Amino acid sequence: MKTLIILAHPSATSFNAQWAHASAEACSGEVLWSDLYAMGFDPIECAAHYGRSSDSFDPLKSQFEAAESNALPNDVTNEINKLREADRVIFHFPLWWFGPPAILKGWTERCLAHGEMHRSDARFDSGLCKGKEVLFCVTTGASAIESGPAGKEGDTNMHLWALAYTLRYCGFTIKQPLLLHGIHGYFEGDSEKKLEQRCKAMLAGQKQAIDGWSEIPNVRFNADTDFDEEGQLKLNSPSYTPFIRHTIAAKDLS
Repeated sequence: MKTLIILAHPSATSFNAQWAHASAEACSGEVLWSDLYAMGFDPIECAAHYGRSSDSFDPLKSQFEAAESNALPNDVTNEINKLREADRVIFHFPLWWFGPPAILKGWTERCLAHGEMHRSDARFDSGLCKGKEVLFCVTTGASAIESGPAGKEGDTNMHLWALAYTLRYCGFTIKQPLLLHGIHGYFEGDSEKKLEQRCKAMLAGQKQAIDGWSEIPNVRFNADTDFDEEGQLKLNSPSYTPFIRHTIAAKDLS
């Protein structure tokens, strides 16, 4: 199995970076790397990447036309080639301001290019990356309690839903994320020692997690057939997330 590891953290000595290397060491097959900050990856999609005027720049059209003529920017092409080679992708990043770092959001906007990684007739269940799997390995600064469903910081799994659904759009299967909470540099004394112990335990357990890849549950999404011709969830279809739910009042069903 070929694995692509995508790291989005500006420090090479961060726990996120150490965790990414632990993932790489745990993989038995070939490992590909995208260390976005180390690469100096440009997260901003703009006309300059395509030699166009910004006055009338249409990102989707520009991506599609560049894909058709094999003229996508080199940094994007390199990432697409790695995605195509990989059987699975492991993302390592911290949660900042209730979402992934901007560099990772920009990576999705540029590298999941229209015409190469998705088309109007190839998305969701028929996505071009069908059969490939994704795992998020994520740290938060808040505690596990604060990051839970009833926590003040909001449910981390919900904060990750947009990124998960972006990849689901392209056909990827998404695994339940591995989360480590309360990771920040303001601990002192005994609290700092406990943090170090937790981090070491997570790193030590990464091989077991990767070896048990097939046992990690998949995030559930609605199938294409769960929606009607207008793209609305059918009344008899299940809802797996508050982001896609039934909104018809009970009186309207009687």
